[in-house]
Amino acid sequence: MSDLVSLFVDSALAENMPLTLFLGLCTFLALSKRPESALGLGIAVTGVMGVTVPLNQAIYTLLLAPGAWAWAGMPDLDLSYLALVAFIGVIAATVQLLEMVLDRYFPAIHAAFGVFLPLLTVQCAILAGSLFMVERDMTLAQSAVFGLGSGFGFGLAVLMLSAVRARLAYADLPAGLRGLGITFVLAGLMSLGFASFAQMAAAQ
Repeated sequence: MSDLVSLFVDSALAENMPLTLFLGLCTFLALSKRPESALGLGIAVTGVMGVTVPLNQAIYTLLLAPGAWAWAGMPDLDLSYLALVAFIGVIAATVQLLEMVLDRYFPAIHAAFGVFLPLLTVQCAILAGSLFMVERDMTLAQSAVFGLGSGFGFGLAVLMLSAVRARLAYADLPAGLRGLGITFVLAGLMSLGFASFAQMAAAQ
């Protein structure tokens, strides 16, 4: 149990997708203008990663990994080259289901996402979760914790950035720093802070 807790903390802080690994920066920057949309994005990414990473782990282990078809008398069959296609298909189906649910029950959140919700299908942070799972040979439980932790870390980072950006909306910034200028500066400063978690994890 302690290993799973440590994995959750590491994936959320030490290996934070946008601020440590620099993945998923497109939606991270675009949807951090308002805390409401940032919270919705964090919940959506956490939900999608929490579902797709363990589901892709099961698909890879049972169908695609070398030797997965040994039970059928085909021990040499290796379908791992189809992993990327399979992972993207699972992510696309999950995002489509999420979009349908939001459109039906939470239209305000759906409208806040705009065109960015379908883009979660090709969001590199979400795909990276499944690819890291394969690379690190995680079990089903580990992949579920890793997916939830990575999504939570993404949500935490985008919510923190949105809170600071909302406060700076009332600040008298130089013309050259308004908009994305100050956003890049803030993201860089936050990245330095999260890098300290990575250094702490590496020292252990």
